[in-house]
Amino acid sequence: MFSIQRNSQAILRIFRRSQSSSSSQRSSMTYCLDLVKKGDYENFLASLLINGDARSSSIAVRAFNIEVASIRDSISQTQLGLMRLQFWKDLIDDAFVGRPSAQPVGMEIWRALQRHQLSKRYFRRIIEAREDNMKDKSFNDIQSAEDYAEKSVSSILYLTLEALDVKNVNADHAASHIGKAQGLVSMIRGIPINAKHGVVNLPLELLANHKVSQSSVLRGTSDQGLKDLIFDLASQAHHHLTHAKSLAHSVPEEAKVALLPAVSVHQHLERIRLIDFDVYNPKLQNRPHWLAAKLWWHKMRNKY
Repeated sequence: MFSIQRNSQAILRIFRRSQSSSSSQRSSMTYCLDLVKKGDYENFLASLLINGDARSSSIAVRAFNIEVASIRDSISQTQLGLMRLQFWKDLIDDAFVGRPSAQPVGMEIWRALQRHQLSKRYFRRIIEAREDNMKDKSFNDIQSAEDYAEKSVSSILYLTLEALDVKNVNADHAASHIGKAQGLVSMIRGIPINAKHGVVNLPLELLANHKVSQSSVLRGTSDQGLKDLIFDLASQAHHHLTHAKSLAHSVPEEAKVALLPAVSVHQHLERIRLIDFDVYNPKLQNRPHWLAAKLWWHKMRNKY
């Protein structure tokens, strides 16, 4: 087995050699590649294993997601964030009527639309999810957290399937469940980081059921109540992942590479279990071991 770094770098070199010789295209795609590699490394590795033009489109979609997701952490006033999200709404509107943007991610989105029939509603859902998040609204229950993950994560997988020209209800169903599982796992892993910024976005219903106060979460107290709450979230994520995998026999072979993010979700859930649902254990923030190799193994066997 190659190391994670060696395996991913090899894939990246192949990808860059496959790009057009156009300097403007290389420049905008390099920007997107670097952005996704830095901001979403695990999904970056999964995207590199997609073949052909669909790979470029997948990278562009994930770069777009990082751009809109990062706005919240870079502004001091909600209104400023909403104005910046409006920029991305306008950019998407322009791309869909054939007007490319000079912004590198916008340019690559426009190019993706020249190659594939991508749905505008999924881009809008990603932006809408970030608008909701900008307002610091707490999730009332797991269902509302899943709804957010459906808009912010599953939409990316739907666009990736469209980039692969896959139109299949079972593939969409699996993508929905994987997106929800990934969203819940991200919520769990984000608890320590959010706490440092004075934010607790855990479902209010679960906080009440397990008698966990927001102040204790902010203090970094990992008592039994919080562990039980994390167990509930992880169990729900595992349920979604299991459901997605149960659909594998009815998902088209060409669609399965789009669903590779399920591999890292599974590894994170296993790590959460091994650290006894203690979200303040530093091991939780580590990248999964041998992820690049495992992603490659799953692709070669057409699994997710």
